[in-house]
Amino acid sequence: MNDPDRRPMVAVPPRERRVRTRQAARVVVRAEGRVLLGSDTDPGMPGTQWWVTPGGGLDAGETFAEGAARELAEETGLVVDPGDLTGPIARRVVHHGYSDHILQQREDFFVLDLPARFEPDTAGFTEDEKVTMAAGFGWFTLDELTGKTVWPVEIARLMRAEPGDELIDFGDVEESTVPVSLGHR
Repeated sequence: MNDPDRRPMVAVPPRERRVRTRQAARVVVRAEGRVLLGSDTDPGMPGTQWWVTPGGGLDAGETFAEGAARELAEETGLVVDPGDLTGPIARRVVHHGYSDHILQQREDFFVLDLPARFEPDTAGFTEDEKVTMAAGFGWFTLDELTGKTVWPVEIARLMRAEPGDELIDFGDVEESTVPVSLGHR
């Protein structure tokens, strides 16, 4: 099957990276003073690793809250109603430069506060996620994130956000393994 949305999963020369744009939603899942993050990698750069909040691109016709709830279910197995999510609490436009493509997306962040941690079920991973996120998930305190790479880098501010706070606008940011400027912008 030749899916045009599938990543090549191997490094290409920076100027030959395909540029994709989309809208996306992410969920800051908090429980017991911890945040749920998934381990992500760039297959074209062995040894890379960073931690990310659950989430991803919106499907056609989805609202940001609907996309956030669907992505949370697909990536962690946790099924929630979009109305269970608080937010959006933050917004940004992020430019991700990877070894095989560039992803530019407008993201809305939602919060889900749970009374207790749960064990994520990754059975709903896409084929790409099975490769890039094979190391799974972890629950972290802010102190435990010291020295780790986390996307979004603003995770501490998102962990502290409260319902009713003013929407945080992070503006345009870049989080990359291969800088976007090495070929596109």
